[in-house]
Amino acid sequence: MTTPPLRRSTASLKAVDLPAGFAAVEDMMRVLVKAVRAQQLYLPNNPMYRTAIDGLRAGFAAIWRDSNELVLAIEETEIKWSGVAVLGEASKSSDNLAWLFYKDGVRELRFAKGVEDTEIIRFLEIVTRARKATLDNDDLITMLWEADLAGLTYKYMDLQTEGGEASTDDSEDGDEDASFQMKQAESEPAPPAVIVAGTEQASREAKASGVVNMADFDATLHFLDEKESAYLRQEIEREYSQDLRTSIISALLDIFEQQDADGVREEVLDHVETMLAFMLASASFHGVAYLLRETAIAASRANNLSPALGARISTLTERLSAPEALDQLIEALDAAPTLPPREELAAIFNELRPVALGTMFSWLLRARADGLRALVAEVADRLASGNPAEIVKLIDSGDAGISNEAVRRAGALKTQAAVTSLTRIIAEPDPKRRLLGAQALADIGSTGALQALERCVSDTARDIRIIAARSLAARGHRPALARLEPIIRGKEIRDADITEKTAFFESYGAVCGDGGVTFLDGILNGKGLLGRRDDPEMRAAAAAGLGRIGSAKANESLQRATVDKDVVVRGAVARALRGTAP
Repeated sequence: MTTPPLRRSTASLKAVDLPAGFAAVEDMMRVLVKAVRAQQLYLPNNPMYRTAIDGLRAGFAAIWRDSNELVLAIEETEIKWSGVAVLGEASKSSDNLAWLFYKDGVRELRFAKGVEDTEIIRFLEIVTRARKATLDNDDLITMLWEADLAGLTYKYMDLQTEGGEASTDDSEDGDEDASFQMKQAESEPAPPAVIVAGTEQASREAKASGVVNMADFDATLHFLDEKESAYLRQEIEREYSQDLRTSIISALLDIFEQQDADGVREEVLDHVETMLAFMLASASFHGVAYLLRETAIAASRANNLSPALGARISTLTERLSAPEALDQLIEALDAAPTLPPREELAAIFNELRPVALGTMFSWLLRARADGLRALVAEVADRLASGNPAEIVKLIDSGDAGISNEAVRRAGALKTQAAVTSLTRIIAEPDPKRRLLGAQALADIGSTGALQALERCVSDTARDIRIIAARSLAARGHRPALARLEPIIRGKEIRDADITEKTAFFESYGAVCGDGGVTFLDGILNGKGLLGRRDDPEMRAAAAAGLGRIGSAKANESLQRATVDKDVVVRGAVARALRGTAP
């Protein structure tokens, strides 16, 4: 890291001690440093480069208002003008212009008016070359001698002469301001230790000269402010965060839209299909979703799209939705130690076709990852809600798991188109399957579904009978009276538990009207030949049936039983009366 320039000219000297024109020279030296850096970092057509050169020329112009010549004395770490330091740094590195000239023997630089217009670029190139020079390259004096700049003269110290005397050779015309030429060394070579030390120092400087320290630019005239730096950081982060695969897809689809030739479009689709397989293999689900979505949009906007190409595009999503491909994809996700971001998974699953519904149903029970299971359930809900025909087809699936889930969804979505298939389900020998079918029919609740449920009141499974009876009661399905009356008048109902008895009597009361009050009152309030009443559970069930009738005649029957001695009966009567209260 370079140290900040020395400010002795303004810190240790009073303003009255400074020679006239000092400020202009100091400003010019500061922009000279910037110009050297710009020469090293930017191409000539770069705005930063042009700004730095323009600033340097303006700096020289300010000096020429008071003088036609600028003479700079070079010391180890400082450059002086009129005996006052105008530029300096504490470190001896190639970044320090004073040391860069001093180490190669230059002791004075003399700029003539007009040098900024014709030769300053060449001078900056020489300084840049000297900063990057290695032991095999020419030194700074050699570079200046070869350039033969008319607007720049210099004095140098021949480091190999005895005593290190400054070279004072004049040019042929005797002009005392002409460039001093290089002298060939005629003295004895330096001691080996000095040569080794110099070589090591030069090597370190050569390595350091190839490194650009951005901290050096913090104080430059054109350094970015905080807002501009934040913008650049944001753009860099955005650039690095972009998925180049989506950019490739966009470029391909642009060609697809703009080119009408089928051959070109077929080649584009070949590449698109390759990209699809590649992104699936690399688990780039966001990219897959983008490809499927944008390809469909491009197809809709493309002119003169042939039917064959349109069909080929439609198969892209269908291939992903096919059971084999989708099953492998979800299996890989379920086996992965961590799931991709939910947004990426949702993006690809949202592109699935109805044919994927069966695979989603099968994974609802198989998925081990909670996050994956929840997402599969969401996708299944979406596909099922908009595709009743697919649900009906899956009810008849040979896979029991898929079929059972389709039955549940048919009930939850009240899919009336599924009634026929569910009617077949309640006739199957498996009681669990019949229970699912009966519950789905009860949830649908249409006339056709209730007609199918009438058969279930006589099912061999208790739970199925209860579901059917309650569903018929809830909807007051009067056609069921012909099936219910024989049951409640029969002997089998007396062997049922209180829950089933109550369900059937409520169902009967919901459809019989006042015509059934006499029969139910006989059970609730009637006595046998020996004055014995029916068992409490039957009487409580009859009270529930009267409550469902809800007429005045039924209420009269219930009122007579309000003081019954049996607590079970009194409770049932009270509940029935509350249910019929206005």
